[in-house]
This record gives sequence, structure tokens and C-alpha cells, in this order.
Amino acid sequence: MVVGDVTTGTELLVIGGGPGGYVAAIRGAQLGLDVTLVERDAYGGTCLNHGCIPSKAVISAADVAHDARRGEEMGVFADPAVDMAGLTEWKDGVVTRLTRGVESLCESAGVELVEGTAEFVDGETVRVAHGGEGQGSESIAFEHAVVATGSRPMEVPGFAFDGERILSSKDALALDSVPEKLVVVGAGYIGMELSTAFAKLGAEVTVVEMLDDVLPGYEDDVAAVVRERATDLGIDFSFGEAAHDWEETAEGIRVQTTDADDEITEYNAEQCLVAVGREPVTETLNLDALDLQPDDDGVLPTDEQCRTAVESVFAVGDVAGEPMLAHKAMAEGTVAAEVAAGEPAAFDHQAIPAAVFTDPEIGTVGMTEAEAEDAGFETVVGQMPLRANGRALTVDEREGFVRVVADADEEFLLGAQVVGPEASELIAELGLGIEMGARLEDVVGTIHTHPTLSEAVHEAAAAARGEAIHTR
Repeated sequence: MVVGDVTTGTELLVIGGGPGGYVAAIRGAQLGLDVTLVERDAYGGTCLNHGCIPSKAVISAADVAHDARRGEEMGVFADPAVDMAGLTEWKDGVVTRLTRGVESLCESAGVELVEGTAEFVDGETVRVAHGGEGQGSESIAFEHAVVATGSRPMEVPGFAFDGERILSSKDALALDSVPEKLVVVGAGYIGMELSTAFAKLGAEVTVVEMLDDVLPGYEDDVAAVVRERATDLGIDFSFGEAAHDWEETAEGIRVQTTDADDEITEYNAEQCLVAVGREPVTETLNLDALDLQPDDDGVLPTDEQCRTAVESVFAVGDVAGEPMLAHKAMAEGTVAAEVAAGEPAAFDHQAIPAAVFTDPEIGTVGMTEAEAEDAGFETVVGQMPLRANGRALTVDEREGFVRVVADADEEFLLGAQVVGPEASELIAELGLGIEMGARLEDVVGTIHTHPTLSEAVHEAAAAARGEAIHTR
């Protein structure tokens, strides 16, 4: 039996229950709006289900195994065995707890949850097709709509994801065994995070990258620390090569690449992980009904209030473009909901931190020295190598640094780059400093706990003022 189409109404309709979507829904409800959230897959979106959370769980487990093996320098001897199926089960438990938490938070805030796929009928209505045979559809009239449909892994021509031989990042995080040999196409942050994790879990990893180094977009000395550590882990790199074709063999697969001279190189492996980036998901929305089209990158352009070219429709998160980061999506979701509720909100791009969970971690915020100079600033830079930090040595981490960039005249913080353990945590202090308009003297004048990694932040700021105590 097919359920007939019924029509309901809401003040704020949110399409997509990922970080941007569920935050927009909850914030809208907090501000007194009647809110409906439509999700077709799983609450929490890619981040909680197939990306940020499961990848960090796998990375953490890989670190446990790796740290146990290398404890001999500290006088600790161990030879851990990795049960990938057990690891995956534990990871799935973490994911389930968080996704159920998101659903519970939405319900507690009074958000109406609807499962299905939403498409626009016009600028005031969507039709939601419910999954499953005979489940029918419903129409929802709205005053404001927030598009938060996220992104998906990009495919390389000829390398369609099949979940068995050719893996997306989602597929790789669901494996129940560690491949003996793994070819990774792409040395961006996703490729490097997962390459490092699988190498620590025991895989023989080869990374193929079209460009000439890892982590495009990051400064050379930042990328170098990560590349050198990855090489120490046994990861092989082939730069200047593009994935061309692949075929099955008796032992697994053979991946072919080509370089700038069209020379072909072959790599034998059990599986191939393709991690060359992500692309926005918009094709399910019927944007033609709004006369709204994505740009050439598939992104829905927005203004400082997260509005699209259609005044009643907002876009947040990956579908609104770079940086494709969950915390950026959350901030945009908050702004969109507040604007819809009549609040004077706007999205500020000045200090969005980013983290890469490689070994060691990377944390960045604000401008690099080159970017600041291009923007017209005369800069002063201070840097603290972690080999001179006591806490870093006690956790056997000698590589990496904290660097701060400031305006030479007024000493306002402009940016920072951290490479080392807990960089994703250390960068928060510097992001706060930029947001608050802090000067170098504010950081130097703040007493930091000893012994901690955060002392390197203090010392880098002092170095920028010519006042460093522990570095030359």
C-alpha cells in the first residue's frame, strides 16, 4: 500500500543531518523556531558515521599498536597483535553512541525528525520521498531552508569504488582485516591520515601523488616533518604520477600510473584506496526548481549570512565550499539558524583552525608568513622546536615545532602553525588569540603550565619578540 502525499509546514527546514545541519536545527529550535530536519541516511552525516570520528578512532587504535612496538627505547617491550575486526567493532560502537546522541539532542530540543530524501518543488516547498517500498512521500512547506547535504569522496576515472578492490575512505574504515599491501592514490590530508594508520597496523603502503610532495596547500617545512615520519614508518612515495588503470591479478590487483612523460609504472597490491578529495552533493535537491545552480566546483555560493542566491535558502558545510571542515559547518549552521530567526549574525572566515591527524599532527589557524606578507603586513615570526620542549621529550616526540606569525608594528597575532603531538589541541589557544585580537605580549604574559607542550606556544611568542629563554 502506498501512503498518500501529505503536506505539513515548518518555519525552518534543514536538509541533511550532518554537523552543519543538526547544529542549525538545534540552534533554530533554541531560538524558538519550529524546525524540521530531513535526513536520508544517518544522523551525524559523513563526519560522525564515515569520516572524522571513525577515522580518528582507527588512528588512535593504530597509535596504540605502534607505540607499544616502539617502546623499547623506554625499556618497555611488547609485540601487540591487531584484530582488525575487533577494532572495527569498537569503532562502530563509538560511532553508534555519537549518532544516537545527535538524534537525542535534536529530539530534546524539539526538532521534528523526518527520514527521507528531500527535493525542492519551489522556493517554499520540498517533497520528501521516504525510503522503502510503499513508504510514500510528503510535502513540507517552509519559510526558510538550510541545505546541508555534505560531500562524498571523489572518484578517479577508471577507479570506480567497489568496496572490495577499489576503496573510498568510507570503505577503508569498514575493513575487517588489514591489507598486506595497500596502494593509496592521493597524498592530501585524508590519504596521509589513512596511509599512516594502515602502516602502523601492519600494511605495506605505497602512496601515489600527482604533485611533488605530500599535503598540498601546507608549507614545505610542515609537510616535510610528516613525510619524513611516514617514510620512517615504511611508507613508499611515488610523486609526479597519476593513477591510470588497474586490473585484477591472482594475488590481488595491479595499479598502473603515468607520469608527465607518459611512462607507466605498475604497483601490485591487495587493495587500492582512492583519496583525492571530496565533492559536494547537490544532485538530489532538484535545484532547477529554485533556478539555483552550483558553481563549476559543485559548490553553492553563499554570502556572509550563509544565504544562497535564493533569499529563503541557506547553504552550510561542505556543500557551501572550502574549507570542508566539520567545525566550519557547525559555525555556518549556527549563523544560518540565527539569521533565519532574525538575529544579526554573520560568518567570520578570519580564524578557522584546521587539523590533520597524521603522525605528527598538524594544526593551523589564520595566515602563514607568506599569506600575511601578501596581505600587506610586515611580519615578525617566532618558532619553538619541540626538541627543546621537556614534555615533548618525555613522550618521545622530538620532531615538529610551534610557529606564530604576528604583525611587526602592533604585534597582533595573525596566524600559527603547529606540527607535533596534540597539535589539534594546541592550535585552539592561538585561534582564540587571533579572534580576540591578542598581541604577542598577551601570550608571553600568560603563565603556561610546566611541563606541557603548550609551553612551546609561549616560547614561540617570546621568540617573535626576541625574548626566548629556551631557544637560541
